[in-house]
Amino acid sequence: MPTPTPSTTPDLILFNGRFTTLDRSNPTANAVAIADGRFVHVGSNAEVMALAGAGTRRIDLQGRSALPGLIDNHLHIIRGGLNFNMELRWDGVRSLADAMAMLRAQVDITPAPQWVRVVGGFTEHQFAEKRLPTLEELNAAAPDTPVFILHLYDRALLNGAALRAVGYTRDTPAPHGGEILRDSAGNPTGLLLAKPNAAILYATLALGPKLPREYQINSTRHFMRELNRLGVTGAIDAGGGFQNYPDDYAVIEELAEADQLTIRLAYNLFTQKPKQEKEDFLNWTANSQYKQGTDYFRHNGAGEMLVFSAADFEDFRQPRPELEAGMEDDLEEVVRILAQNRWPWRMHATYDETISRALDVFEKVNKDTPLAGLNWFFDHAETISERSIERVAALGGGVAVQHRMAYQGEYFVEQYGARAAEATPPVKRMLEMGVKTSAGTDATRVASYNPWVSLSWLVTGRTVGGLQLTPQRNCLDREQALRMWTENVTWFSNEEGKKGRIEVGQLADLVLPDRDFFACPESDIADTSALLTVVGGKVVYGAGDFAQFDEAQLPPAMPDWSPVRRYGGYGAWGAKDSGPLQAMARQAAAACACASACNVHGHAHGGAWNAQLPTSDAKSFWGALGCACWAV
Repeated sequence: MPTPTPSTTPDLILFNGRFTTLDRSNPTANAVAIADGRFVHVGSNAEVMALAGAGTRRIDLQGRSALPGLIDNHLHIIRGGLNFNMELRWDGVRSLADAMAMLRAQVDITPAPQWVRVVGGFTEHQFAEKRLPTLEELNAAAPDTPVFILHLYDRALLNGAALRAVGYTRDTPAPHGGEILRDSAGNPTGLLLAKPNAAILYATLALGPKLPREYQINSTRHFMRELNRLGVTGAIDAGGGFQNYPDDYAVIEELAEADQLTIRLAYNLFTQKPKQEKEDFLNWTANSQYKQGTDYFRHNGAGEMLVFSAADFEDFRQPRPELEAGMEDDLEEVVRILAQNRWPWRMHATYDETISRALDVFEKVNKDTPLAGLNWFFDHAETISERSIERVAALGGGVAVQHRMAYQGEYFVEQYGARAAEATPPVKRMLEMGVKTSAGTDATRVASYNPWVSLSWLVTGRTVGGLQLTPQRNCLDREQALRMWTENVTWFSNEEGKKGRIEVGQLADLVLPDRDFFACPESDIADTSALLTVVGGKVVYGAGDFAQFDEAQLPPAMPDWSPVRRYGGYGAWGAKDSGPLQAMARQAAAACACASACNVHGHAHGGAWNAQLPTSDAKSFWGALGCACWAV
């Protein structure tokens, strides 16, 4: 292990911890020293504390376990950040009753012409009721406020007010690749179906009001804060539908220039124009440079959409879509441009049939322009075959998996059977075959952004609805799963050796979870959050005993009706261990619409409610509402 030079005086020392470093030459430690954003020593308390200087900040970890910071290999953080403050998130909510209570409370404070929108991150299977709300329930809850609910890639529910807002009537033509469900008179009911792609769902969502620029900046910061709360320190942004370059990247670029990013971000460029993909990539390769940027914000190549004719967006309620006969010609044009310019790419591919046809193209291009050294990869690859894995390995590619099956596994079983779902995707087999493989979420419109749900799925093989999808022989152990979320991801952003482990010389990114990932019951993994998150030696999130070290100075979520102010983040509502306190919080929800960082309404929360609470419970009670006004 390299030793620091005598002149190195740490900026920060974390001591009295139990560090899982993932450095095979130094797998555990009790303390780390950080200087200039990097680890300069990893070892015992005595070794590290001896390096402290007068200006060194010290944080006692109180014997808790620490891990390398988590890195999401596929997160739509740029698009998600622009909208996060507008979205009512049902991520982690355990019952439809709680979800509808949240919706009704949000309707009460959402001003016209704004919408209440629930945009992915949940599945009906997570609810105790095992169903979605009915259109009648939505209309009763919100007769005048538009409500839009996106469920995975398969459907969207709109109440009557939302139908009026988007202008869908009996005269609206049927969309290509989707369906507007109608009643016997031909009038839209409010149910939109993806058959087989989600274009109608996204196009409808795009008709809603947008946040002004100042609010988008605030929204993106709050989204990063929520990710930090869950221990995420880095991500690769996969582009996305209706995410145009460079316009929609302006907010994240402004935050990067202002040194306000708390997530290290590598971004891909996603084509937006069917039949004009070649022109997009010719323009981008001429005017953008691969890897341009910093350790916090850098260019990562092309994708996840390369050509629209190769898109096989999964909707496991529908049969596998057949791709166009000319897909290979379209794809070859783009891949040749990328290979010649030495740009890596990522390609969305759900089914092996798509992967096999794409590999035909990659192998053809490889004969003329070798792909060796290009860190290209497939995304998702739920049904990739062993033969395709071999072909990916031969070309030096990788596979980035996400936990979409944790949200859609029940539908996959209905369509293809339980046996077919046992290795979907075949994560363990890909690792055994030596293919570069890592993990992420594909948040926010399908799966949740919560990395611990993904880690739980990798370890247990269960969906969020509790279905045992993957047999234990195909699951990963906890160390394998953690590596999938840390050091393995760095190949996919061409940053191997720079981050992903707690190791001298690497970027100082780590998380202190609120439980021991290696010792807690499997059933508790998904409920993990961070007590302390450090990015580049800076504390970007602190909670509980570590809240005093939090360096973030984040203004309240904007606008003042933002759901983020009321509900906080993943699992903050309808928690697993519900009891009298949570029940009281649910009853009081409609009474509390204040800012999460506001103390103005303290007296309004006094009297009746606080009189019913022990002093020690008051903070938890109002905290369940995302409210800091508990102190009266």
